Amino acid sequence: MLLSKERLSLDTMNRFVQLSRPVVVIMGVLFLFAAAFIAVGNDVSYHLRDLLIAVPAVIAFVIGGNSINDYSDRETDRISHPNRPIPSGRITPTTALRIGTVSLTVSAAFSFMLPNVTATCIVIAACVFIVMYELYLKKRGFLGNITIGVLTGMVLLLGGAIVSDVQKCYVVAMMIFLISLGQEIISDIEDLTGDIDRNTLPKRFGIQNTRYVATAFLTIAALLSVFPILSGSTNALYMSIIIADLLIFTAICSIYVKPKKFQTLVISAMFMTVLSFLLGSVAV
Repeated sequence: MLLSKERLSLDTMNRFVQLSRPVVVIMGVLFLFAAAFIAVGNDVSYHLRDLLIAVPAVIAFVIGGNSINDYSDRETDRISHPNRPIPSGRITPTTALRIGTVSLTVSAAFSFMLPNVTATCIVIAACVFIVMYELYLKKRGFLGNITIGVLTGMVLLLGGAIVSDVQKCYVVAMMIFLISLGQEIISDIEDLTGDIDRNTLPKRFGIQNTRYVATAFLTIAALLSVFPILSGSTNALYMSIIIADLLIFTAICSIYVKPKKFQTLVISAMFMTVLSFLLGSVAV
C-alpha cells in the first residue's frame, strides 16, 4: 500500500514537471544570469537581489507558456506528442489552463518588482506575446516561429535590462533568436502530421524548401558570432564560440542526414553560444 502511494506521488510530480518543460526552465534561468554577466562582468554581484527577483518571473513565465501551449495543442498532440500530460490523460486540459493562467499572472506580478521600467516592460511584453501566439500567431506558422524566437532572445535582453546595460546583449540575443527560429521551423517539419490547423512553412512550401529556410537562419546566426571579434569587444576566451559554430553547422547537417539528433544539437549550440559570450566577458 505504501509503495502504491509512493508511485502515485512520483507520477503526480512527473506529470507536472513534464508540463513545465524543466530543460526550458533551466535554460531560461541560466540565460538570465549569463546575460547579466555579459553586460556588466564581475559587477553582476551588485545586482544579485534584482536577479533573484527576476528568477521566479522567468520560471513562472516558462511554466505558464508551456502549460497554455499544451492546452492549446491538446488535440494535435494526440498525434504528434501522445506522451505529453494532456493527451496521455495524466492532466486535464482545465488544470493545464489554470496552471498557465496563474503562472503568467505571477510572472507579470514579479515584473513590477524589477529595478527599472525596461525590465518590467520586457516581462509584460513576453506575457502578451505568448498569449497572442497561442490565440492567433501559432496558426500563422512562420509568424508563430518568429514569436517563439523573439521570446527566447528576450530572456537575454531581460538579463541586460536588470543590470541597466541591454546594449551589450544585443548580439547574443540576436544569435539565440536566429537559432531558436531555425529550431522552431524544423519542429514544424517534425510535427507536420499533427499540425492540421496551422499554416506552417512545410505545408506551404514543402519539407525540403523548409529545411533550406532553417539552414539560412542558422547560418546567419553562426556568421553573427564574428561581430564581437571584429568590434574588439571580447577577450581571447570568446574564441570558444568556434565550438558553438561547429555545433550549429553540425545541427544543420543533421537536418538532412540524421534529423532525430537535430534538437539535441541545436539546444547544445544555444548553451554553448551563451557560454562563449559569457567567457568573453570575463576580466582576464
